[in-house]
This record gives sequence, structure tokens and C-alpha cells, in this order.
Amino acid sequence: MHKTIKKWLAGMTVLLAFGAALPALAQDAKPAEAPAAATATAAAAPEAVAAPVPAAGAPAAAAVAEAAPAAAPAAPVAQKGDTAWMFVATLLVIMMTIPGLALFYGGLVRSKNMLSVLLQVFFVFALIIVLWCLYGYSLAFTEGNAFFGGFGRALLAGIYDPAKGFAMAATFSKGVVIPEFIFVAFQGTFAAITCGLIVGAFAERVRFSAVLAFMVLWFTFSYLPVAHMVWFWTGPDAITDAAAAATEGAKAGFIFQKGALDFAGGTVVHINAAVAGLVGALMIGKRVGYGRDSMAPHSLTMTMIGASLLWVGWFGFNAGSALEAGDIAALAFVNTLLATAAATVSWVFGEWITKGKPSMLGGASGAVAGLVAITPAAGFVGPMGGLAIGLLAGVVCLWGVNGLKRLIGADDSLDVFGVHGVGGILGAVLTGVFAAPSLGGQGIFDYVANKPSPDYSIGGQVITQLTAVGITVVWSAVVAFVAYKLVDIVIGLRVPEEEEREGLDITSHGESAYHA
Repeated sequence: MHKTIKKWLAGMTVLLAFGAALPALAQDAKPAEAPAAATATAAAAPEAVAAPVPAAGAPAAAAVAEAAPAAAPAAPVAQKGDTAWMFVATLLVIMMTIPGLALFYGGLVRSKNMLSVLLQVFFVFALIIVLWCLYGYSLAFTEGNAFFGGFGRALLAGIYDPAKGFAMAATFSKGVVIPEFIFVAFQGTFAAITCGLIVGAFAERVRFSAVLAFMVLWFTFSYLPVAHMVWFWTGPDAITDAAAAATEGAKAGFIFQKGALDFAGGTVVHINAAVAGLVGALMIGKRVGYGRDSMAPHSLTMTMIGASLLWVGWFGFNAGSALEAGDIAALAFVNTLLATAAATVSWVFGEWITKGKPSMLGGASGAVAGLVAITPAAGFVGPMGGLAIGLLAGVVCLWGVNGLKRLIGADDSLDVFGVHGVGGILGAVLTGVFAAPSLGGQGIFDYVANKPSPDYSIGGQVITQLTAVGITVVWSAVVAFVAYKLVDIVIGLRVPEEEEREGLDITSHGESAYHA
């Protein structure tokens, strides 16, 4: 009997000891990983976390704890999932340009100019990546004024410090960061493909050296300031109240301060490049034999392959612009899929109705039109908004490469303005419409309240979007005009007529894409 009682008492003692230890065990346990939104809320409101109650038998320890200053919050650490996604997204955007854009453009020109276009796109990509790492990234994505950044990251200085380690780049969620080096690489691919897009407007008639000289000037004085104006801000982490929001907002780019929405580059990439291309087409003049000789694409097979690579790569372009592997990236992904499909359908049906036959060229062009139009809206609009944007882009851009092109009278060789300019403007404006929460959009996030703002005006946002479009058009046009003039004076823009007739593959590069 006594042994049984002792066993019961011993068991109860163990249970009591285990119960007393549970609070301590709970404090030591690692909390479950919270979603980005919850993490951001906790980071923004540390005072909401209750302090643990000290044990009654430890007054001295409690006194020491009260006297000790509060520990500084730990610096955010990049999550491996977000970082891995940004590696994939960056590779996808590289694939968009080389080989995607190169093959898309290459198939659209005549066979005697195939390699010239491939080399222009390939070499421009390489050149811009070098310039981006030397000074471009710093001027676009560091604090300076409303139009240009500074030189604090020139030569990528300061991103790695032996004493401090690697620098992090902010995302759109408080407390969530990615390594700055992958942000550099990701944004560098945007700069490179933007310059590559311009090549299509004056294909088959421009000196290779003139192309390179123009790209250096235009990249420096148009792409970089427009990217800074539209996209630069200091990130959300310093925004804790209205005063902090005003202070940080004043450091942002000019167009960003106005509240324009551009998720992945409707203004920065597509409108910017399209306007530069159109100015070039007008200033350089039409190709020899334009309107008389056949200038049909020599390989729609190559164009279809290029368009397919562009479509796949564009998931990195748009979904990667979320900078996180989360819900907004998923929204941008599905919008990119749906809008592109919708634009392909509407372009092909529109062409079928107006011209009597559907074409492979129409299908590829419609897909690119949808990709362009959804770019500024991808992370802001709901899927049905994306569907509407895609359907409209197909028919509007079909008009852009036919009716509008005839009205302008320019020999935009590969319809850069008709697709990227018209599609970019359409997408930028419709972003202001379909981003409205009442239409299934995300609205505008309030980083002070840490929730979407309840005040969203479609009319007001559309005006803001039109302002951003107007600034981009004027800025790019002026810079392009001056750059073309300078290059023409110093180098000469156009090849001699006899070289153009023979083809740039042989006359400029001494090689042929095809051999009999």
C-alpha cells in the first residue's frame, strides 16, 4: 500500500513539474513561419506582443530586465524560397531576349538580314548588362533626386562588405527582403530587353556601330531616368506612420510619387522602347523598296518559336516583379497566362473577319500584344480584368499595326510601336480601371494602416496613369531624337543603298544565315 501511494505521489510530482515547465518550453520553441502579410504586421507593431511575466521567485532578474534597454530588432533575412524564385525569374527574362526576342525578330525580316538582327539583339543585351553593372543600376535604383539616382552603387560597390556581409533589397512586404545581387541581375535583364526591342523598328537598314552608339545614349538618358521615376522608392519597412510615409515618399521617383501603377514595365519598358523605335523609323526613313518589293517574313517558324519563348519567359518578367514567391506572384502568373491567351484569340478572330484568313503571324503577334498589355497590370488586376485587357489588346493592336501604321506613315519594320506602344498605352490606362477593388483588383496598399486603402477612384487613377504615359512618351521621344541626331552626325545612321540591297548579313558581318 505504502509503495503504491509513493508511486502515485511520484507520478503527480512529475506531472506537476512537467506542467510548470510548459510555459518555458513554449517560449523556447521556434514559432511557425507566418505568411508575408502576418510577418509584416508583426514587424510593424512590436508593441502588440505581450512581454512574458517573470517568475515570482526572481525579482532580481526582473529588475535587471526592466533596466536593460530593448534589444534592436533583428535585420530581415532573405527567405530561400523567394531567392530561388528570383533566380528562376531572372533566367526566364534572359531567355525572353536571347533567344526569344532574337528569333521572333529574326524570323520577321528577310533572309539576307537574319544574322544582323540576331547579332544586334544579342550584342545589345550584352552591352547593356555591362553598362547596367557599371553605372546603370546605381542611377536607376539608388536615392538621388526625383529623376536620377546617385552613384552610390556604381561598379556595384557596397553590395558586399567583408564586415557587414551581403546587402539586401526591399520587396513590397514589410520585413521581407531578397539579396540585392539578384535584384541587380533581375532588373538588368529588363534594361537589356528594353533596348533590344527598339532594334525591330529600324531593322534591315542601320549601321551596326550606329545601333550601339544610340543604345548607349538612350539607355543612359532615357531608360535609366524613366526606370527611376516610375519604380524607385526606399521600400516599405521605414513606413510606420503618416509622417514617415511622407518622408519616404519624398525620396521616390517623380512618377512613383504621383501614384502611377506599373507592375512590370508598361511605361518603363514598352512605351519607352516603342516611342524610341518610332522616332528612329521616322528619322532614318523607309527601307529601300518599301511599298514596292516584297518584305514578307522569311521564317514564320522562327517567329513562332520566338513568340513561344517570349510567352514562357514573360512569366518571369511579370510574376518575378512581385519580388516574392507569394500570392501576388501567383496573381501576376495567372493574369499573364489568361491575358495572353485572350489577346491571341481576339487578334486571330479579328484578322479572320477582316482579312478572310487566320494567320500564324497574327497568332504570334496577338500573343505578344497580350503580354505587353498585361505587363503594367499583372499584379494589380483580378483575372477577369486580365481577360478584358487581353481581349481588348488583341483587336486594338491589330488596328495599331494596320490602320495606325498607315496613318503615321513610318516604316516601323517589325511593328514595335503598333504592338509595344499601343499595347503598352492601352495596358497602362486600363490598369487604372481594373485595379479597382470593386472590379476585382488589388487597389492601392496603405503601408501606414497595413491594408488596402478603402479610397480608390477609377477616374483619378486613370488620369494618373495617363500622366505617367505622357511623361514617358515625351521624355523618350526627346532623348531618342537627340541621340539619333548625334549618332547620325558622328557615325551616320544608315548603311549605303547598295549594302542595304545586298543585305546586312554579308555587307556588315561577312556571314550568311543560310547556305544553298
